[in-house]
Parts: sequence; structure tokens; C-alpha cells
Amino acid sequence: MSNPLNFLIYPMINILVLIYLFFNFFHIPYALGWAIIGLTILIRLVLYPLTSTQLKATKKMQELNPHISRLKEKHKNDAKTLQAETMKLYKEHGVNPLAGCLPIIVQLPVIWALYSVLQNIVKFNLTQINNILYWNSMKLTKIWDTTFFGLPLAQNPSHLFTTLGPVILLIPVLTGVFQFIQSKMMIQSSPKKEDKSFALQKDGKKKEDDFATAFQSQSMYIFPLMIGFFSWNFPIGLSLYWNTFTIFGIIQQYRVSGLGGLKDWVDKYGRKN
Repeated sequence: MSNPLNFLIYPMINILVLIYLFFNFFHIPYALGWAIIGLTILIRLVLYPLTSTQLKATKKMQELNPHISRLKEKHKNDAKTLQAETMKLYKEHGVNPLAGCLPIIVQLPVIWALYSVLQNIVKFNLTQINNILYWNSMKLTKIWDTTFFGLPLAQNPSHLFTTLGPVILLIPVLTGVFQFIQSKMMIQSSPKKEDKSFALQKDGKKKEDDFATAFQSQSMYIFPLMIGFFSWNFPIGLSLYWNTFTIFGIIQQYRVSGLGGLKDWVDKYGRKN
């Protein structure tokens, strides 16, 4: 398997096999599926500090949006002053606009390496797996079961539709729903009444804010739909990884910044009940 990320992929495969051997030792069924979940959680735990830094920086930037809107309106004809005042605002509130970028850059190779591992591991034969393992004691004597609760991890839901019927649609639907929940939580809840005036001041500014709001809102729906579509055509093993990754992300998002954009819905429907 030729890949520039092999320096990450090979250690991950070895860790995956170790987790698999642990579950297999205790005769836990569908050990490979549980190993994929275990490896995904382990990676998320390793990345937890970086992800928390990114989420906290994003939250601070969102909280400063009303103040930045004021500055844009006040200094709309003076770009130099606007830049200076914006940087002053960041400094006063202890915000580094680049703080949310570095963690993402560091995480991406790890995430892509994990993706490559899970894309290939369910397709490898016994020899291919054993050739990657570091120690003879880890060598597998028989190929692992590549099903999880009866679902073949190497197969796509689209290929299984003719045999399993509409029930297989639950995989892309749940994948899209989990992604939507996380995307919604990442958006700041609706501003208070006194803050809404910033978006309604003058025609040019109002159009700019309306476009930004519409783009953000559309992305919140389009991205989960895309992920759901991808999971329809990708192996089930990848969906298992992605859903575990997303659910962990939802929990972390909640711990860092609460419900975020979901708070509006919780308050609205909570009052009805």
C-alpha cells in the first residue's frame, strides 16, 4: 500500500489489530467492528486537546461577530482603520484569529490516515495484514470476520439495497442526521434582540449579512446531505468510523460550547411540551 501517510497508517493498523485481538480474546462477536469503533475513539482522545482549542477559538470568534459588525459599519470607508481596530478587538478579548486553523492543519493528516486504514483494512487478505504487523505475536492465524451485526463492512449500502431492502437506508440517513446535529451545534444560537440591529442598518451591510447568513444556513443542510450520500456509496466500515467520529465530536462540542445553534430548537420545542 503506497501512501505518503504510511508513517501514520502502519502504526494505526497495528493498533487496530491490537484492539481487535483484545475483543477477540474475550470472544466478543463482531470484534473487527468494535475495533474500528475503539480505534476511532482512541484517535479522537489523542486529538481532543487540539479539537478543544479549535472549538474554543471558533466560539470566541462567533461571540465577537456583533462587535466586528459594528466596526465594519463604523469604518466601512477606511480599511486601514478597520483592520487596526479589529486587531485591537482581538487583543482585548484574547482572541487569536489563527488559533482555530493550526489544530485543523495538524489533525487532517491523522484523520486522512485513519480514513485510509479503514478503507483498506476490510479488503486486505491475511498475508497483507500480517506483513504490516510489527510483532510475530500479533500475526493473525485466520482472517477476521468483516461483518458487524450481520452487515458486511466492506460492502456499500447501495449494493445491499437489493438484498436487505429499505432498512439499509438507515445507514446514510443516520450518518446525515448525526452530521447535521454537529453542524447545527457549531453555529452560534440566534442573537438577542439588541444584537439583531447590526444586521439591519444599511442596505449594503444588510445584503452582506443576509448573504452570509443564507450561505451558512444552506451549508448546514447541504454538507450533511453530501455526507449521507457518500455513506450510501462508501463501505459500511467507513460509515461506522465516521458516525463514531461524529458522535464523539457532538459530545466534545457540547462540553466546550453547549448546544450552540441547537439551543433555539430545544427552547422552542421544549416550551411546547
